[in-house]
Amino acid sequence: MVNHGKRIHLKNVCISIILKRRHQKLIVVENLVKKYGGHLAVDHLSFKVEPGKIYGFLGPNGAGKSTTMNIMTGYIAPTEGSVKINGYDIMKEAEDAKKCIGYLPEVPPLYQDMTVAEYLIFVARLKKIPGDVRKKQIEEVMALTMTSDMAGRLIKNLSKGYRQRVGLAQAVLGYPEVIILDEPTAGLDPKQIIEIRDLIKKLGENHTVILSSHILSEVQAVCDEIMIISKGQLVANDTPEGLTGLMKGAAGLELTVLGERERVMSVIKGFDKIRAYRFEDEKKENLVKMVLETDREYDIREELFYALAEKRLPIMSLHRLEKSLEDVFLELTGTTSGVSGVREEKGGENHDGNL
Repeated sequence: MVNHGKRIHLKNVCISIILKRRHQKLIVVENLVKKYGGHLAVDHLSFKVEPGKIYGFLGPNGAGKSTTMNIMTGYIAPTEGSVKINGYDIMKEAEDAKKCIGYLPEVPPLYQDMTVAEYLIFVARLKKIPGDVRKKQIEEVMALTMTSDMAGRLIKNLSKGYRQRVGLAQAVLGYPEVIILDEPTAGLDPKQIIEIRDLIKKLGENHTVILSSHILSEVQAVCDEIMIISKGQLVANDTPEGLTGLMKGAAGLELTVLGERERVMSVIKGFDKIRAYRFEDEKKENLVKMVLETDREYDIREELFYALAEKRLPIMSLHRLEKSLEDVFLELTGTTSGVSGVREEKGGENHDGNL
Protein backbone atom coordinates (compact mmCIF):
# COMPACT_ATOMS: atom_id res chain seq x y z
CA MET A 1 0.00 0.00 0.00
CA VAL A 2 1.36 3.42 -1.03
CA ASN A 3 1.17 6.02 1.72
CA HIS A 4 0.11 9.64 1.22
CA GLY A 5 3.70 10.95 1.18
CA LYS A 6 4.74 8.51 -1.54
CA ARG A 7 1.68 9.41 -3.64
CA ILE A 8 2.64 13.11 -3.50
CA HIS A 9 6.24 12.24 -4.41
CA LEU A 10 5.15 10.11 -7.41
CA LYS A 11 2.77 12.86 -8.57
CA ASN A 12 5.58 15.43 -8.41
CA VAL A 13 7.88 13.11 -10.37
CA CYS A 14 5.23 12.67 -13.08
CA ILE A 15 4.65 16.44 -13.31
CA SER A 16 8.42 16.98 -13.52
CA ILE A 17 8.71 14.47 -16.40
CA ILE A 18 5.79 16.07 -18.28
CA LEU A 19 7.22 19.58 -17.89
CA LYS A 20 10.66 18.37 -18.93
CA ARG A 21 9.24 16.85 -22.10
CA ARG A 22 7.33 20.03 -22.93
CA HIS A 23 10.49 22.13 -22.78
CA GLN A 24 12.49 19.75 -24.96
CA LYS A 25 12.94 20.18 -28.70
CA LEU A 26 10.37 18.20 -30.66
CA ILE A 27 13.07 16.29 -32.56
CA VAL A 28 16.73 16.03 -31.57
CA VAL A 29 19.12 14.24 -33.93
CA GLU A 30 22.60 13.80 -32.42
CA ASN A 31 25.76 12.53 -34.14
CA LEU A 32 23.80 10.28 -36.47
CA VAL A 33 25.93 7.83 -38.48
CA LYS A 34 24.78 5.21 -40.96
CA LYS A 35 27.19 2.93 -42.82
CA TYR A 36 26.35 0.42 -45.53
CA GLY A 37 29.46 -1.71 -45.69
CA GLY A 38 32.23 0.72 -46.65
CA HIS A 39 29.78 3.44 -47.73
CA LEU A 40 29.10 6.27 -45.26
CA ALA A 41 25.51 7.40 -46.00
CA VAL A 42 25.08 9.68 -42.95
CA ASP A 43 28.13 11.30 -41.39
CA HIS A 44 27.71 12.50 -37.76
CA LEU A 45 24.55 14.45 -38.59
CA SER A 46 23.04 16.65 -35.86
CA PHE A 47 20.06 19.02 -35.90
CA LYS A 48 17.01 20.06 -33.87
CA VAL A 49 13.43 20.63 -34.94
CA GLU A 50 11.21 23.18 -33.21
CA PRO A 51 7.44 22.61 -32.93
CA GLY A 52 4.97 24.45 -35.15
CA LYS A 53 7.09 24.91 -38.28
CA ILE A 54 7.37 23.45 -41.77
CA TYR A 55 10.92 22.27 -42.48
CA GLY A 56 12.37 21.60 -45.91
CA PHE A 57 14.94 18.82 -46.12
CA LEU A 58 17.09 19.26 -49.24
CA GLY A 59 20.08 17.52 -50.75
CA PRO A 60 21.33 16.02 -54.02
CA ASN A 61 20.70 12.37 -54.83
CA GLY A 62 22.71 10.14 -52.51
CA ALA A 63 23.13 12.88 -49.88
CA GLY A 64 21.50 10.76 -47.15
CA LYS A 65 18.04 12.37 -46.94
CA SER A 66 15.93 9.23 -47.24
CA THR A 67 18.31 7.29 -44.98
CA THR A 68 17.99 9.99 -42.31
CA MET A 69 14.19 9.98 -42.61
CA ASN A 70 14.08 6.19 -42.35
CA ILE A 71 16.16 6.35 -39.17
CA MET A 72 13.98 9.15 -37.74
CA THR A 73 10.86 7.08 -38.29
CA GLY A 74 12.37 3.88 -36.90
CA TYR A 75 12.40 1.96 -40.18
CA ILE A 76 16.15 1.34 -39.97
CA ALA A 77 18.65 1.53 -37.12
CA PRO A 78 21.60 3.96 -37.07
CA THR A 79 25.17 2.72 -36.88
CA GLU A 80 25.86 5.40 -34.27
CA GLY A 81 24.03 8.34 -32.69
CA SER A 82 20.46 8.86 -31.56
CA VAL A 83 17.12 10.35 -32.55
CA LYS A 84 14.66 11.57 -29.94
CA ILE A 85 11.06 12.39 -30.82
CA ASN A 86 9.30 14.46 -28.16
CA GLY A 87 11.86 13.16 -25.66
CA TYR A 88 11.49 9.48 -26.66
CA ASP A 89 14.45 7.59 -28.15
CA ILE A 90 13.30 6.14 -31.49
CA MET A 91 15.25 2.90 -30.89
CA LYS A 92 14.84 2.42 -27.13
CA GLU A 93 11.28 3.77 -26.77
CA ALA A 94 10.06 2.97 -30.27
CA GLU A 95 6.33 2.64 -29.56
CA ASP A 96 6.07 5.95 -27.70
CA ALA A 97 8.26 7.74 -30.25
CA LYS A 98 6.33 6.41 -33.27
CA LYS A 99 3.04 7.62 -31.80
CA CYS A 100 4.42 11.14 -32.31
CA ILE A 101 5.15 10.59 -36.03
CA GLY A 102 3.08 10.36 -39.18
CA TYR A 103 5.13 9.23 -42.18
CA LEU A 104 4.50 9.33 -45.92
CA PRO A 105 7.29 7.57 -47.84
CA GLU A 106 8.05 8.50 -51.44
CA VAL A 107 5.92 5.50 -52.52
CA PRO A 108 2.74 5.60 -50.35
CA PRO A 109 2.17 2.31 -48.42
CA LEU A 110 -1.27 1.62 -49.92
CA TYR A 111 -3.20 -1.63 -50.37
CA GLN A 112 -4.51 -1.30 -53.90
CA ASP A 113 -7.43 -3.75 -53.54
CA MET A 114 -8.93 -1.94 -50.53
CA THR A 115 -11.33 0.97 -50.74
CA VAL A 116 -10.15 4.26 -49.26
CA ALA A 117 -12.42 3.81 -46.22
CA GLU A 118 -11.33 0.19 -45.65
CA TYR A 119 -7.66 1.17 -45.84
CA LEU A 120 -8.00 4.04 -43.35
CA ILE A 121 -9.92 1.80 -40.92
CA PHE A 122 -7.07 -0.73 -41.23
CA VAL A 123 -4.45 1.98 -40.55
CA ALA A 124 -6.45 3.34 -37.59
CA ARG A 125 -6.47 -0.14 -36.03
CA LEU A 126 -2.73 -0.50 -36.58
CA LYS A 127 -2.23 2.83 -34.82
CA LYS A 128 -4.45 1.61 -31.95
CA ILE A 129 -6.85 4.54 -32.26
CA PRO A 130 -9.69 3.81 -29.79
CA GLY A 131 -12.90 2.56 -31.38
CA ASP A 132 -15.03 5.33 -29.91
CA VAL A 133 -13.07 8.06 -31.77
CA ARG A 134 -11.89 6.04 -34.78
CA LYS A 135 -14.81 6.84 -37.09
CA LYS A 136 -14.71 10.55 -36.23
CA GLN A 137 -10.95 10.78 -36.86
CA ILE A 138 -11.21 8.99 -40.20
CA GLU A 139 -13.98 11.36 -41.31
CA GLU A 140 -11.89 14.37 -40.22
CA VAL A 141 -8.70 13.31 -42.04
CA MET A 142 -10.70 12.44 -45.17
CA ALA A 143 -12.26 15.90 -45.07
CA LEU A 144 -8.82 17.48 -44.53
CA THR A 145 -7.28 15.62 -47.46
CA MET A 146 -10.42 16.00 -49.60
CA THR A 147 -10.85 12.27 -50.10
CA SER A 148 -14.37 11.93 -48.60
CA ASP A 149 -15.94 11.52 -52.04
CA MET A 150 -13.53 8.65 -52.76
CA ALA A 151 -14.34 6.64 -49.60
CA GLY A 152 -15.96 3.77 -51.52
CA ARG A 153 -13.51 3.72 -54.43
CA LEU A 154 -10.81 1.08 -54.80
CA ILE A 155 -7.38 2.64 -54.29
CA LYS A 156 -6.05 1.04 -57.50
CA ASN A 157 -8.67 3.00 -59.49
CA LEU A 158 -7.61 6.39 -58.09
CA SER A 159 -5.39 8.90 -59.88
CA LYS A 160 -1.84 9.34 -58.56
CA GLY A 161 -2.85 12.65 -56.99
CA TYR A 162 -5.68 11.03 -55.01
CA ARG A 163 -3.44 8.11 -53.98
CA GLN A 164 -1.02 10.67 -52.60
CA ARG A 165 -3.88 12.27 -50.66
CA VAL A 166 -4.81 8.89 -49.18
CA GLY A 167 -1.16 8.46 -48.20
CA LEU A 168 -1.29 11.82 -46.44
CA ALA A 169 -4.54 10.82 -44.70
CA GLN A 170 -2.90 7.71 -43.20
CA ALA A 171 0.05 9.84 -42.01
CA VAL A 172 -2.28 12.29 -40.24
CA LEU A 173 -4.42 9.60 -38.55
CA GLY A 174 -3.86 9.65 -34.81
CA TYR A 175 -2.93 13.34 -34.99
CA PRO A 176 0.82 12.94 -34.41
CA GLU A 177 2.87 16.02 -33.54
CA VAL A 178 5.24 15.44 -36.49
CA ILE A 179 4.38 14.71 -40.13
CA ILE A 180 7.34 13.51 -42.25
CA LEU A 181 6.84 13.62 -46.02
CA ASP A 182 9.39 12.13 -48.43
CA GLU A 183 9.00 13.61 -51.93
CA PRO A 184 5.20 14.07 -51.56
CA THR A 185 4.76 15.64 -55.02
CA ALA A 186 6.98 13.24 -57.02
CA GLY A 187 5.33 12.31 -60.32
CA LEU A 188 2.36 14.65 -59.94
CA ASP A 189 1.17 17.07 -62.61
CA PRO A 190 1.32 20.87 -61.97
CA LYS A 191 -2.31 21.06 -60.76
CA GLN A 192 -1.82 18.16 -58.35
CA ILE A 193 1.44 19.69 -57.06
CA ILE A 194 -0.39 22.92 -56.20
CA GLU A 195 -3.16 20.96 -54.43
CA ILE A 196 -0.67 18.92 -52.34
CA ARG A 197 1.33 22.09 -51.59
CA ASP A 198 -1.82 23.79 -50.25
CA LEU A 199 -2.58 20.69 -48.19
CA ILE A 200 0.91 20.73 -46.67
CA LYS A 201 0.42 24.38 -45.67
CA LYS A 202 -2.84 23.42 -43.99
CA LEU A 203 -1.13 20.56 -42.15
CA GLY A 204 1.48 23.05 -40.93
CA GLU A 205 -1.22 24.90 -38.98
CA ASN A 206 -1.54 22.04 -36.48
CA HIS A 207 1.54 19.88 -36.99
CA THR A 208 5.29 20.17 -37.37
CA VAL A 209 6.05 19.09 -40.94
CA ILE A 210 9.37 17.86 -42.36
CA LEU A 211 9.28 17.86 -46.14
CA SER A 212 11.85 16.29 -48.45
CA SER A 213 11.67 17.54 -52.03
CA HIS A 214 13.75 18.11 -55.15
CA ILE A 215 11.49 20.97 -56.25
CA LEU A 216 13.29 23.99 -54.80
CA SER A 217 10.52 26.47 -55.66
CA GLU A 218 8.08 24.27 -53.74
CA VAL A 219 10.29 24.21 -50.65
CA GLN A 220 10.78 27.98 -50.83
CA ALA A 221 7.03 28.56 -51.13
CA VAL A 222 5.98 26.20 -48.32
CA CYS A 223 8.74 25.95 -45.71
CA ASP A 224 9.60 28.16 -42.73
CA GLU A 225 13.10 26.72 -42.44
CA ILE A 226 15.35 24.74 -44.77
CA MET A 227 17.98 22.15 -43.91
CA ILE A 228 20.47 21.30 -46.67
CA ILE A 229 22.36 18.03 -46.43
CA SER A 230 25.36 17.06 -48.54
CA LYS A 231 27.43 13.87 -48.32
CA GLY A 232 25.60 12.90 -45.16
CA GLN A 233 26.37 16.17 -43.35
CA LEU A 234 24.26 19.24 -42.57
CA VAL A 235 25.73 22.17 -44.52
CA ALA A 236 23.03 24.78 -43.80
CA ASN A 237 19.99 25.30 -41.58
CA ASP A 238 18.14 28.62 -41.90
CA THR A 239 15.09 30.38 -43.27
CA PRO A 240 14.87 30.70 -47.08
CA GLU A 241 15.75 34.39 -46.74
CA GLY A 242 18.61 33.67 -44.36
CA LEU A 243 20.12 31.11 -46.70
CA THR A 244 20.43 33.58 -49.55
CA GLY A 245 22.31 35.86 -47.15
CA LEU A 246 24.90 33.13 -46.55
CA MET A 247 26.09 33.30 -50.12
CA LYS A 248 29.59 34.57 -50.69
CA GLY A 249 30.83 36.93 -53.35
CA ALA A 250 29.16 39.62 -55.35
CA ALA A 251 25.77 41.26 -55.41
CA GLY A 252 24.40 42.61 -58.67
CA LEU A 253 22.48 45.72 -59.73
CA GLU A 254 20.68 46.05 -63.04
CA LEU A 255 20.57 49.70 -64.11
CA THR A 256 18.95 51.55 -67.03
CA VAL A 257 19.77 55.27 -67.44
CA LEU A 258 18.55 57.86 -69.92
CA GLY A 259 21.64 59.55 -71.37
CA GLU A 260 24.87 58.99 -73.27
CA ARG A 261 27.16 56.12 -72.36
CA GLU A 262 30.19 58.38 -71.83
CA ARG A 263 28.37 60.57 -69.31
CA VAL A 264 27.02 57.55 -67.43
CA MET A 265 30.51 56.04 -67.31
CA SER A 266 31.94 59.24 -65.84
CA VAL A 267 29.62 58.71 -62.85
CA ILE A 268 30.19 54.94 -62.56
CA LYS A 269 33.97 55.39 -62.48
CA GLY A 270 33.60 57.51 -59.37
CA PHE A 271 32.39 54.51 -57.32
CA ASP A 272 35.26 52.46 -55.88
CA LYS A 273 32.71 49.97 -54.45
CA ILE A 274 31.80 48.83 -57.97
CA ARG A 275 34.24 46.04 -58.70
CA ALA A 276 32.98 45.07 -62.18
CA TYR A 277 30.36 46.06 -64.72
CA ARG A 278 29.08 45.19 -68.15
CA PHE A 279 26.82 46.81 -70.73
CA GLU A 280 23.68 45.11 -71.97
CA ASP A 281 22.19 45.46 -75.45
CA GLU A 282 19.56 48.19 -75.47
CA LYS A 283 17.54 48.82 -78.62
CA LYS A 284 16.09 52.16 -77.57
CA GLU A 285 18.22 55.14 -78.47
CA ASN A 286 19.87 57.17 -75.71
CA LEU A 287 19.27 54.48 -73.08
CA VAL A 288 22.21 52.86 -71.30
CA LYS A 289 21.55 49.46 -69.73
CA MET A 290 24.22 47.84 -67.58
CA VAL A 291 24.85 45.38 -64.76
CA LEU A 292 27.04 46.45 -61.85
CA GLU A 293 28.80 44.12 -59.42
CA THR A 294 29.63 45.09 -55.83
CA ASP A 295 30.64 43.23 -52.70
CA ARG A 296 27.56 41.77 -51.01
CA GLU A 297 27.86 43.99 -47.93
CA TYR A 298 27.54 47.19 -49.95
CA ASP A 299 24.24 48.72 -51.07
CA ILE A 300 25.07 51.69 -53.33
CA ARG A 301 21.58 52.34 -54.71
CA GLU A 302 20.86 55.56 -52.82
CA GLU A 303 24.32 57.01 -53.44
CA LEU A 304 24.13 56.05 -57.12
CA PHE A 305 20.70 57.66 -57.49
CA TYR A 306 21.90 61.05 -56.21
CA ALA A 307 25.13 60.93 -58.22
CA LEU A 308 23.26 60.32 -61.48
CA ALA A 309 20.54 62.84 -60.63
CA GLU A 310 23.20 65.50 -60.02
CA LYS A 311 24.42 64.95 -63.61
CA ARG A 312 20.80 65.07 -64.86
CA LEU A 313 20.91 61.42 -65.88
CA PRO A 314 17.48 59.95 -64.99
CA ILE A 315 17.33 56.37 -63.76
CA MET A 316 14.63 54.54 -65.72
CA SER A 317 15.01 51.28 -63.74
CA LEU A 318 17.19 49.98 -60.93
CA HIS A 319 16.91 46.69 -59.07
CA ARG A 320 19.04 44.15 -57.26
CA LEU A 321 19.81 40.79 -58.81
CA GLU A 322 19.28 38.34 -55.97
CA LYS A 323 20.59 34.79 -55.88
CA SER A 324 17.93 32.12 -55.92
CA LEU A 325 17.52 29.14 -53.59
CA GLU A 326 18.81 27.04 -56.49
CA ASP A 327 22.06 29.05 -56.45
CA VAL A 328 22.36 28.51 -52.68
CA PHE A 329 21.68 24.79 -53.03
CA LEU A 330 24.25 24.30 -55.78
CA GLU A 331 26.97 26.26 -53.98
CA LEU A 332 26.47 24.72 -50.55
CA THR A 333 26.31 21.15 -51.83
CA GLY A 334 29.40 21.64 -53.99
CA THR A 335 27.59 20.58 -57.16
CA THR A 336 28.89 23.65 -58.97
CA SER A 337 31.92 25.90 -58.70
CA GLY A 338 29.59 28.75 -57.78
CA VAL A 339 26.66 30.50 -59.41
CA SER A 340 27.08 34.19 -60.02
CA GLY A 341 24.45 36.56 -58.68
CA VAL A 342 25.02 38.72 -61.74
CA ARG A 343 23.12 37.19 -64.64
CA GLU A 344 25.22 36.63 -67.77
CA GLU A 345 23.52 37.41 -71.07
CA LYS A 346 24.76 37.20 -74.65
CA GLY A 347 25.93 40.38 -76.22
CA GLY A 348 27.19 41.93 -72.99
CA GLU A 349 30.47 43.81 -72.78
CA ASN A 350 32.34 42.81 -69.63
CA HIS A 351 34.67 44.94 -67.51
CA ASP A 352 36.14 43.10 -64.54
CA GLY A 353 38.18 44.43 -61.67
CA ASN A 354 38.06 47.54 -59.52
CA LEU A 355 37.31 50.70 -61.45
